[in-house]
Amino acid sequence: MSLRLKFLAYLFAMHLLLAAVGAFLIAHHRWWLLVVELAVVCSAVIGVRLVGQVFGTLDLLGTGAEFIKERDFSARFLEVGQPEMDQLVAIYNQMIDNLREERLKLQEQHYLLDKIITASPSGIVTFDFDERISGVNPAAERLLALSQTDLLAHHLDELQSPLAAPLKGLHPGESCVTALPGGRRVKCFKSEFLDRGFPRTFLLLEELTEELRQSEKAAYEKLIRMMSHEVNNSIGAANSLLNSCLLYKEHIAADDRDDFENALRVVITRTEQLSAFMKRFADVVRVPKPKKSPCDLPELVNSVADLLRAECERREITLSLEFETGVPAIALDRILMEQALINIFKNACEAIGSKGRIRCVASLREQRPVLAIEDSGSGFDSGTQLQLFTPFFTTKDHGQGIGLTLVREILEAHDCGFSLERLSDVTRFEIVFQPNIL
Repeated sequence: MSLRLKFLAYLFAMHLLLAAVGAFLIAHHRWWLLVVELAVVCSAVIGVRLVGQVFGTLDLLGTGAEFIKERDFSARFLEVGQPEMDQLVAIYNQMIDNLREERLKLQEQHYLLDKIITASPSGIVTFDFDERISGVNPAAERLLALSQTDLLAHHLDELQSPLAAPLKGLHPGESCVTALPGGRRVKCFKSEFLDRGFPRTFLLLEELTEELRQSEKAAYEKLIRMMSHEVNNSIGAANSLLNSCLLYKEHIAADDRDDFENALRVVITRTEQLSAFMKRFADVVRVPKPKKSPCDLPELVNSVADLLRAECERREITLSLEFETGVPAIALDRILMEQALINIFKNACEAIGSKGRIRCVASLREQRPVLAIEDSGSGFDSGTQLQLFTPFFTTKDHGQGIGLTLVREILEAHDCGFSLERLSDVTRFEIVFQPNIL
């Protein structure tokens, strides 16, 4: 039974008792009956008013509770002139004002956080309690190379992304640096946060490609400058002495003169080759700033192909060129780009060895010129692919590991996108030029 019914039952019983008393007085003291009846009426009126006031307060509290339950923090109550009631109204209004301010503050913070996450250059991936992806920002979509539709509500092991495998093995509090095709590096960090008292995880993906590239470049530039300085100084002095020694060959016995001269010339030749070897390394760190001018891409590729046709014929390699119509002239440094393309074609020839094919295609993709060079060589495994653009890394027996480094320096100086990957039966080097069409 509710409090309201209990109170009304009490009033009913009390006034029923008073009515019984009145019936008794009818028989013995009629004048007292009028007094009793008047008292009963006054008591009933006062009781009803008190009931209305007491339960009006309870109804008000119930209405306020309903507002809070419905998360409606905009309604406020007016004071009614009763001290107890007005005190409850004041407390309720203050509580509602505080709740409304807190909710507004949380909404503003959530809006700001959402804007920051969306604009962040770092990828952010959040997971639900079942370790399914519940949210990603644009940077995470770019690094994972997947759209939001392909990511949401999926586990990491369901994703077709190079980052999926290393991310799956991370535990909260751990981080790792992962290599991606094209020489890119991504730092991955996993952590936790509380949601309704239970832990959820999130991933922070930060691309370190540029920072690591600059650090690597500064390191190998310093090393090459030091080596080049020491080697060239030694070679210059040694060759000077060796050439001076050749002047004394006439003082050597005739039987030993040819051997003496041949030995010195062999040493001179080897030191000159060492000097040329060091020069090739020095060329990597001395790539000049591109001097761009209008250049026809098909014509550029044709000129590079002409330089390599003899080598392809010697190796019995079929070289085919395909140019889509409408590929516009683009702004680039022709000399530097020729050097990059020559290195790419030479790598393709060496990867094939003999009896294979090279296919070069120039096309337009989303208004951007694209050049793809495919070869039928044996290719490389996934571990090698991640190291291809690392300075001094090579898979060749006598390689120096500077060809792709030089290509990367030239392409990045032109703000070109590029990738080198192994497809089903071919190795594909793709260059995406900037849409700076002239």
